[in-house]
Amino acid sequence: MSQPNQVFLALGSNIEPEKNLPQAVQLLADFGTVTGKSSVWQSAPVGDPDQPDFLNAAVLLETEQNADTICERVVPEIESRLNRVRDPQNKNGPRTIDLDLVLFNRDTLRIAHRIIPDPEIGSRVFLAVPLAEIAPDYEVPGLNTTLSVIARDLQQLSQNQLLLRDEIQL
Repeated sequence: MSQPNQVFLALGSNIEPEKNLPQAVQLLADFGTVTGKSSVWQSAPVGDPDQPDFLNAAVLLETEQNADTICERVVPEIESRLNRVRDPQNKNGPRTIDLDLVLFNRDTLRIAHRIIPDPEIGSRVFLAVPLAEIAPDYEVPGLNTTLSVIARDLQQLSQNQLLLRDEIQL
C-alpha cells in the first residue's frame, strides 16, 4: 500500500470563526486523517481593511486524495457546506471560511488557479506561522529553507502582528 499524501491546508475566517474553523477541520477529517493542527492566530485583514480581523490556522491532512481532487472537490465542498460566499467585487472580503491547499507532499504543482507551494508562504506571516507549528522542519520547495525559519523571519519583519488565540481549539 502506498503512503498517504501529506496535504497542508491554510484556514481563515472572519465570520463566526470560533464556529467555522473547528467545523472545517471536522469536515476535512471526512477525507483522511487530520494528523496536525496549529493554534489559532488572529491577524488584520489584507486587501480590505474595513472588516473584522481574521482567525487563521493550518492543518495537515493525510489522505489518499490527490491534489486535483483536494482543490477541485474537497475544498469547494467544505466551503459550500460552511456557506462561503465569494464576492466578485471584493476577493478579499469577509468570509465564513477560506480553505487553501498550500503544500502537497514535497511537490511543485499548478492546479487550475493554484500554485503549490503557495507563493505567499514566504511573505504572509499569518500563513507561515501556523504551518511552522505543525511542520517546523518542512523545507519549502523553491525557497530552500524551513517553515520555522520563514515564520521566525516574518515575525521579526512584520508590522501585521499575530495574536495567539489559545482559547479556540480546532
